[in-house]
Amino acid sequence: MKGFIAVSAVLLLVFLHIAEAEAKPKLGQEKISYLHFYFHDVVTGKNATAVQVASAPTTKSSPTGFGAVVVMDDCLTEGPEATSKLVGRAQGIYVSSGKEDFHLLMATTFVFESGKYNGSTLAMIGKNAALEEVREMPIVGGSGLFRFARGYALAHTHSIDGTTAVVKYNVTVLHY
Repeated sequence: MKGFIAVSAVLLLVFLHIAEAEAKPKLGQEKISYLHFYFHDVVTGKNATAVQVASAPTTKSSPTGFGAVVVMDDCLTEGPEATSKLVGRAQGIYVSSGKEDFHLLMATTFVFESGKYNGSTLAMIGKNAALEEVREMPIVGGSGLFRFARGYALAHTHSIDGTTAVVKYNVTVLHY
């Protein structure tokens, strides 16, 4: 009986080891990709893509809008024009997080809907010092072709009018 239990235990360990080896993803060679796109944040009107969903009691009196929470589903395009080819969407939230300076905490998923990266995503979270000429934010993950992604995004405001901010993004990302 002891021999049967010992053989069963060894076979179980062998099967578990095989199952674990088969479950590990085949990652292949790590790559670096450079992406360039424009983010269109429409904050007013019937076609708004960013809406405030919460605020603090002092948000309206704050010079920075401190405490405002905005949910977005913004277009990502190849060029700065709203009519440029759609490459995806920026979905997530941003929060006015600076009391003295206008800073946003951004938690954004770039969802790619066309081209080589169709169906893949990149996750960006970090401080956006929105009034600076160039802002750097970390890429902390991804899915699809961007599995295990890490890198950074450089944001540069292209234009702002009464309803829309257009921001150019240059993203450098390591992934498998």
